[in-house]
Amino acid sequence: MSTRLKLLSAVTLAAAMFAATAAPAATSNCLRARDMGPWKSPAPNVLLYRVGANAVWRLDLQQGSDQLKYPDVHITNRHMDSSWLCVPSDFQLQLTDRAGIVNEPLIVTSVRQLTPDEIAAIPQKDLP
Repeated sequence: MSTRLKLLSAVTLAAAMFAATAAPAATSNCLRARDMGPWKSPAPNVLLYRVGANAVWRLDLQQGSDQLKYPDVHITNRHMDSSWLCVPSDFQLQLTDRAGIVNEPLIVTSVRQLTPDEIAAIPQKDLP
């Protein structure tokens, strides 16, 4: 096999492997971290995130926090190995407040996109 053909085969294989890991399939349950918008917590163990213009994603938390109801707290994701968030282990959420008093880890147990009917059933005050 010629060097040129070997190189072409290697490049093609590398491109296929990159495409498989760079972006999840369209049917997967993944969201892009940079698309995550505002959030609300209708219950201490539930987070609702607005993703893009119309999507709402639900994150169920192992223990949750009563602090999620206060407007001066914010959430950061400390796990940024990938720009795609697909499974609970992709989230290492940290809840903090502006004063630095609250500093709680939030452990995600499940993540999924809500259907349009589920979004319509959420009270307006609880929508992100």
